[in-house]
Amino acid sequence: MAPIYFRRSLINLAVLLGMLGALPVGPAAAQGIANSSIQISWEVRNRFRLFREERDFQLHVDAMHNRSVLAAEQVLGVQSDGRGWARNTVNRLCIDLAGKVSEPCTRDTVKESYLTPTEHPITVRLTGEVPVGAICAWTFEDGEGPRQSTLDCAEPINFRAIYGRRTVATVEVTSGAEAPVRVTADIAVRDILIAGLGDSIASGEGNPDRPVALSDDGFCFRSYLGGPSGQFYRPSRAGFKGGRSCDSYESLQAWQRAGAQWFNAACHRSLYSYQTRAALALAVQYPHIAVTYLPLACSGATIADGLLGGQRARECLTTKNASTCAGSVNAQIAELREAITAAKRRQPARRLDLVLLSIGANDINFSGLVADVIVENATERALFRRGGILGSVEDSRSALARELPASFGKVREALKPLVGGDMSRVVFAAYANPTFANGAPCPGGPAGFDVHPSFSADPRRLANVANFVESEFLPQLKSIALCQGGVLCRNPEADRMTFVDQHQASFANHGFCARSSSDPEFDRACFSPKGDSFETSLVEAAAQPMVCGRGASEFRPYLPRGRWIRDANDSYFAAMTYPQGYSAAIQPADIHDATWGILSAVYGGAIHPTGEGHAAMADAVVPAAASVLRLGAEADVTQEPLAPMVLQPAAR
Repeated sequence: MAPIYFRRSLINLAVLLGMLGALPVGPAAAQGIANSSIQISWEVRNRFRLFREERDFQLHVDAMHNRSVLAAEQVLGVQSDGRGWARNTVNRLCIDLAGKVSEPCTRDTVKESYLTPTEHPITVRLTGEVPVGAICAWTFEDGEGPRQSTLDCAEPINFRAIYGRRTVATVEVTSGAEAPVRVTADIAVRDILIAGLGDSIASGEGNPDRPVALSDDGFCFRSYLGGPSGQFYRPSRAGFKGGRSCDSYESLQAWQRAGAQWFNAACHRSLYSYQTRAALALAVQYPHIAVTYLPLACSGATIADGLLGGQRARECLTTKNASTCAGSVNAQIAELREAITAAKRRQPARRLDLVLLSIGANDINFSGLVADVIVENATERALFRRGGILGSVEDSRSALARELPASFGKVREALKPLVGGDMSRVVFAAYANPTFANGAPCPGGPAGFDVHPSFSADPRRLANVANFVESEFLPQLKSIALCQGGVLCRNPEADRMTFVDQHQASFANHGFCARSSSDPEFDRACFSPKGDSFETSLVEAAAQPMVCGRGASEFRPYLPRGRWIRDANDSYFAAMTYPQGYSAAIQPADIHDATWGILSAVYGGAIHPTGEGHAAMADAVVPAAASVLRLGAEADVTQEPLAPMVLQPAAR
């Protein structure tokens, strides 16, 4: 094959002779591929940088092709047989299970700084009406000297682009006797730093990355009444080899090793969180960006304890060899400030581009309202009232009016320096009302809560809470975030957050009591609408705790279902969380203790969104985030025929 410069000289000479009439050149030969739609396309590979391996990112690229986040979650739920897509990904992240960022992080065999990348993996290809067999001579110039390759135009080119610099990609396309064409494109990666802050809704509570595996036999709990009549059996954890009766005193560590797995146990952070899904969706939808995501939200957080100050850990990290539990978690703002300070020391320096935030429910003691609704038995109510676990609408109303606006002022003052004074870069995702189905409040009763014998949603208290959430809490939260309705902000224009609540309308049909004919077959067969799902006989329940006669191991937490809110049954069957990281005052005496019996049913995410619920929230957040980030503009691509070459006389 002749050298490319010699072939190009012959072509230019042929065109010149054609112009002089010595060699006719028809339209097809003169225009050739110059009038085709050939262009350079490029994308950042594995551009959700939390993922170590490209296969995990590609899973979501394929699932989200022409689909919403919600539709993709439903597809992935079915593909995984309801076990969840995150169960394998959770061990392939650039953040370890203790919540520490891996620096450096080895992504697809290359060591990178996670918070301050210096380059990004790029794939470049020629698209459009590329003739079969066309040859592409590629040149990439980024100021470090040109990199050149010549190969078949059907082949993509992979290289690593220097972050903070423009790479000019040029390709000369040659196909037979047709006039060659030059195509150029600018390649400049925008790496976006996104932080996720807030409480259990922000962290993804209720959706362990690897759900607890259930045993089909029973496990004994005591109730506060004591004695044999106060015992009941519920499904056990698969793999637990200890005694299942209430008379046994087995190792807590052995029990914990058979538990659910979160990518951060202390905060119950989950990859299913709407914040993670929104950041991931941005990376999927915009191929010219990379997303560096820093998840810091923590279940149980309030503004004072969690966001601005430290808080108690939710659960301990238990491995095959040991159980580690610091007992507390650092303040989210402090963790974020430290990360940004470290990033600014490196070159190229970077800023925090976006904050995703949900906070405020724990500040008005929403969990206390839930406890007040579902704890029915008098003994448990009396004990919980003395312990301050039961809340009231009156107390929540007072906190909403007197304390929450002032607390949000502190949040603004803490976040402003981190977002360059522009609070619109804080995207606040509102809560959804979990108590609605078919547009009306759930009717109450034991259905969905019969995993514990003292639970039943009281209809009157439930209606009272539903009305408070819908008519007072959610509207006031919106006014606070937007500096409206008489809420005092120092500078309303600068202090106003970007507020998202478009998902609330969808949740009005998918609350905790929603049922559908397309619900998983196990749910329809085994979770009774009358609230009698579990065997009451101690003898029979020890071997088979489900009235339906099915094994609890058949439950699939990530199959699509009518309810987008976890009920207490879901929480037990998906997470069954033991409060090992909590205060000594609430620590159970042993793994059969009455306190653990109650907490196991709610502590892992009851009345929190399911994976589908979080995906619906992400669908609402993504457009708002893209608007704030001004995403959508693509790099310019130009195409032109090759300029005539100047023939130099041969050297003598």
